Amino acid sequence: MDIEAIPGVGTKTADALRELEDPERALREGDVATLARAPGVSDGRAARIARAAIRETHDDPGGFAATDRARELHEAALELLKARTVTDYAAARLETLYPSGSVSRIEEVRAFAKGAMAHDPDPAVRDALAEVEPLSEPGDVRVRERALATTDAETYAEATEAVPEVSVELVDDARQLAELARGYATVVALDEGFAGVDVEGDVRVEPNALADPVEVVPERVLAFFATNRDAIRAAIRVHREADLDRPTDLDTLEAALERLDADGTPTGDEELDRLTTAVDDLDAAVSMAESVANDRLRDAIEERDVTIEGTDLLSLVEQGAGVDSLLRRELADEYDAAIADARDHLVDALALSDHADLARQAFPEDPSFPVEHDEETVARLREELTQARDRRAARLKREVAGDLAAEREAAADLVDAALELDVELAVARFARDFECTMPDLGGEGVAIAGGRSPLLDVGFESVEPVDYEVSGVTLLSGVNSGGKTSLLDLVGLVVTLAHMGLPVPAESARVEPIEELHYHDKGQGTLDAGAFETTLREFGDLVTDVSADRSVLVLVDELESITEPGASATIIAGILEALAEREATAVFVSHLASEIRAAAGTDLAVDGIEAEGLVDGELVVNRTPVKGRLARSTPELIVEKLADEDEDGFYAGLLEKF
Repeated sequence: MDIEAIPGVGTKTADALRELEDPERALREGDVATLARAPGVSDGRAARIARAAIRETHDDPGGFAATDRARELHEAALELLKARTVTDYAAARLETLYPSGSVSRIEEVRAFAKGAMAHDPDPAVRDALAEVEPLSEPGDVRVRERALATTDAETYAEATEAVPEVSVELVDDARQLAELARGYATVVALDEGFAGVDVEGDVRVEPNALADPVEVVPERVLAFFATNRDAIRAAIRVHREADLDRPTDLDTLEAALERLDADGTPTGDEELDRLTTAVDDLDAAVSMAESVANDRLRDAIEERDVTIEGTDLLSLVEQGAGVDSLLRRELADEYDAAIADARDHLVDALALSDHADLARQAFPEDPSFPVEHDEETVARLREELTQARDRRAARLKREVAGDLAAEREAAADLVDAALELDVELAVARFARDFECTMPDLGGEGVAIAGGRSPLLDVGFESVEPVDYEVSGVTLLSGVNSGGKTSLLDLVGLVVTLAHMGLPVPAESARVEPIEELHYHDKGQGTLDAGAFETTLREFGDLVTDVSADRSVLVLVDELESITEPGASATIIAGILEALAEREATAVFVSHLASEIRAAAGTDLAVDGIEAEGLVDGELVVNRTPVKGRLARSTPELIVEKLADEDEDGFYAGLLEKF
């Protein structure tokens, strides 16, 4: 498939789509989840691209909904479906469903819809779906405690492109490599020539490191799973609740995800936790250790009387001695004990093992008061603890990333399947909520049994079922508020849904495959001359474009409202004659059915929605049209009711006028 040949896809979007693993498959199948992973392509944009690609695949020129009202019916159908989704993705995915004149496209969606209707919309599955969303790529991942080193310019360029998350450095020799190692917790040397070189620090010689990015930058995998952790977990719950086919062992994947923190840091390792805590708490532990030593010394000084003879005092002064000398002479044992307490506290507070000796050096043996730590030693301790933590974390990251890297494709499949299930469940709920059935495609015209429109402003359970069959050109008559417009909407909706490949709200239905639906709704009062001419031109184009090889359905609601009744009857009669000559199917709702038939040069079928009478001033209507019958008007019914009660004959005389 030529991506740029898809309508609405320019060079920039095409380039973004080509970054996907298999964009042609995604376009061909309408895979919105995959298309939305292309840079800069939103779910809504992906749906529009998918719809255009589907039309291209099925050689579908579009234009089925040929009028504003026909397009409104399609949008209304979509809204009913989207209202039954849980995820934003499913709502966008449903946008790829559209009424089509392409038989192959209709059959494709019908197969999907039949499978969807077999699902049970389990509330537990819907709850699990609430947290599922399309997978996303994490933002820029930067690794600051690790570097790559090479002496080769080409290798440098390759590494910079392959692993942009990690700093890549050019070095000339082992000395520069050693300098680099002092600034990073880990250095990966890419040149085999460094093998066997003794360099202080964590230096790994891995000439083939670029072939396995997970080893070099495990953060790439971890960031992906951390970013999408909640969505993947939710997808796992969906698969369990819905008992879907599983592309991987869910327990294994879930256990691997449990080893990740929200920011991609491995969890559950006691040694890493210990080192992390030690780095974080170092300053506080050193300060507390100082307090421990000073409190002990202060107590010792307060409890002892120190007497200095005059000659001793003079000698100490002459020697320039200070507090340190006094402590060494008078409180040497107490000072040693205080320093020992400080050292023990620091080691215990940080749970140090390998670095315990260095930590003890933070408090020197030379007496002083107050006791103070050696800043240089503490800085070195912090550096070594940080490097130990980072090395431990890097090793764990490689382990966890190694486990998760193999699950990436399966995780994507899990999420995609859950999202697609939401689409299917929306169709299933739509079919259940509106008691739908899959229509038959074929024959002439439209036949609906037990149809109920979900577009009415009443609860669906209150809608009266209607039977209606029409082929050829028909006038639909009926009383005011008898349901003529609602029936026209029902016919239009059933035809639209059938050509979308979806179930329809009826006990049964048969729909003739057509290429265009022309639905002209009720006008907004009498038009001026210019607007009236435009309307006539639209019908003229419609009539002249209809041919034997292009099937259409025409629905018109009270066209007479656009001009004077007498002229309207003549115009409508002419339009219907032209449609009848071309063997089109059309339903015209009109209060002028009698006048139109009289003006027509050919026999026109008339169906009527009849009122059965008036009860307490309210019409009782049989909303299923009676074939071949011109329905009586509401005024006639009222006059008839009055005539039955009339003793003077006035209303009987009026009734004879009808």
